[in-house]
Amino acid sequence: MVLSEVAAEPTSLSILLAAAAAALFGIGTYLVLQRKLSRIIIGLSLLTHGAGVLLLVSSRRGTPPLIGSGDAAEFSDPLPQALALTAIVITFGASALLLALAYRSWQLTHDDRVEDDFADRVIASGGFSDQEVADEAALEAPDGPLGGAP
Repeated sequence: MVLSEVAAEPTSLSILLAAAAAALFGIGTYLVLQRKLSRIIIGLSLLTHGAGVLLLVSSRRGTPPLIGSGDAAEFSDPLPQALALTAIVITFGASALLLALAYRSWQLTHDDRVEDDFADRVIASGGFSDQEVADEAALEAPDGPLGGAP
């Protein structure tokens, strides 16, 4: 299929862009779940690019809504354009934060791998009991410290 044939068929182009957005979301999600900060940053970038492509697919082509005159049904929807700009700004801030964290981690450990915390492993194994939960359970028990008295 020639590129001019793809451009002539808007539905096939929309399907192609939707598939590209799905691929970007899938690869980005895989990279975000990794242990290295560099992969997490690249995964976040791919996720946001997928969101941008998805917003591009969802927007309807038409005349600009603020310039010119014409039928309101022919105007393009400005909401996906505003959402795309918002996504770009949020991505910039999150990427700057992650880059700063990666740089600090590299300075301290000379590696960008995120290690497990000991407390996280204890909680995940179920070997940690919460004192507040234990206290509440003791108070609610019929034979608890109050002796079951009404």
